[in-house]
Amino acid sequence: MKLPSKSTVIRVFRILAVAEAFSWAALLTGMYFKWVARTSELGVEIAGPIHGALFIAYGVTALALWRLQRWPFRVAFFAGFSAVFPFATVLFERWAGRRGYLTAAGADQQAAKEHQTAGV
Repeated sequence: MKLPSKSTVIRVFRILAVAEAFSWAALLTGMYFKWVARTSELGVEIAGPIHGALFIAYGVTALALWRLQRWPFRVAFFAGFSAVFPFATVLFERWAGRRGYLTAAGADQQAAKEHQTAGV
């Protein structure tokens, strides 16, 4: 079985980060109509399972990148933690992208930085 390339996993992660944020918005809208306006449960019935699937997919992809990119534990922790708060996955994706954690060469660059700071 051939595994997907790093660049493919990174691309999927970026897409899932944005999709998960949009699904949060849909779920929160559905919750408003269900609990505040008391008009319909349809939004929660539709957005809930979609958000759940995207949440799981985002988490699995973050775990895959933790291994593939050799992220430090704190980066992997924040990737997972960001999924708990609405729209935070987009903030994490941008933060990680700026710091080189979401580039195919990022794992090698981060390992070199850690190697230099360790004084080895």
